[in-house]
Amino acid sequence: MNAFAVRSWSLGLALYAACLGSALAEAPAAAAPASAAAEAAFDDGPYIRYGDGEIVARWVCAGKVLERSYPAKRWPVRVPPRCGVDRPILVRAPAPAQIDAPAGAIARIAVLSDVHGQYDLLARLLRSNGIVGRDLRWRYGRGHLVVVGDVFDRGPQVNQALWLLYELEQQARDAGGAVHYLIGNHETMALGGDLRYVNAGYQRSAAALGQSYPQLYGPDTVLGQWLRTRQAIARVGDSLFVHGGISPDYVAADFDTERSNADYRASLGTPKTQWKDDPKLLALYNGKTSPVWYRGYFTDAALAQAQVDDIAARLGVARIVVGHTTHHHIASYFDGRVIGVDSGIKNGESGEILLIEDGRFSRGTTDGARLPLLPGERLKDED
Repeated sequence: MNAFAVRSWSLGLALYAACLGSALAEAPAAAAPASAAAEAAFDDGPYIRYGDGEIVARWVCAGKVLERSYPAKRWPVRVPPRCGVDRPILVRAPAPAQIDAPAGAIARIAVLSDVHGQYDLLARLLRSNGIVGRDLRWRYGRGHLVVVGDVFDRGPQVNQALWLLYELEQQARDAGGAVHYLIGNHETMALGGDLRYVNAGYQRSAAALGQSYPQLYGPDTVLGQWLRTRQAIARVGDSLFVHGGISPDYVAADFDTERSNADYRASLGTPKTQWKDDPKLLALYNGKTSPVWYRGYFTDAALAQAQVDDIAARLGVARIVVGHTTHHHIASYFDGRVIGVDSGIKNGESGEILLIEDGRFSRGTTDGARLPLLPGERLKDED
């Protein structure tokens, strides 16, 4: 073997030994449980609160808390992207209560529900159906986007979805359109301290930040104040939107949309230990007939077409559009009086968006296809 070959062989042996040593050194880390790796890598935030002449933002970056303050001399205040959300956020002054869309025909309405922290699927549906561009900025013009509750719980990207809707609301308003994000039962649960469905990553964030999970969305925070301006029941065009539904009992009990919305806003975050003993609040939060929990359109075999027609007539709308109860696809019930739009986005695998455009109804898919609206089937009750 000549000198060159010896040097080459020695170099190769050294490289092999280095690689083997590196692999052995990394072996214990690679064998660590997936949950531990996820815990160490969890990025979250920002959680932003209004201060005295400033806003204060906090993030959890790989388990460590980062805090920054920004002067609030002029709105909006720009918060740069950091772990959690990868785009800058323009924080606005505290928002006024949201109200119904102006009366009259609206040419384009897009509707989905029950995002449950599946931000990537939400973004894909919005992009594929022309609601936002590739940069996730509003491109639906004077159209309206309605999110019929339940952005909270289950999935790992609740905050990303919240901040996207927060920003789209202002962008839509600037373009002459609107975003309506309604209160669902999981908003009331999470903010009221019922944490059964909160993703474990958010439990760790709250612990790292030294607060309870509901406190992260308290009235002094940007998202918390914004959530307390939401409607639970919204009229857009000739449709009424509500997370669960309007039951015959609820509409018969001196029903008033504006008063119900005001009561939800004032009580959002109230724990069950308080509302269950308050007759006024019980009507808003009980799990059978309240607007954010009702499932009778799909599970009550005794509910008749005439009853649903009467509810729509009392509300002065052509149809009621609801989420909450999961279907295989967006579906029409009671001769079109009810449309269920919970298409299973919460599972993170597929979902649909309802499109009402120039009086035509279709289902938009994740690849941008437009499919006809089909009649649905009665479903079994679920949690």
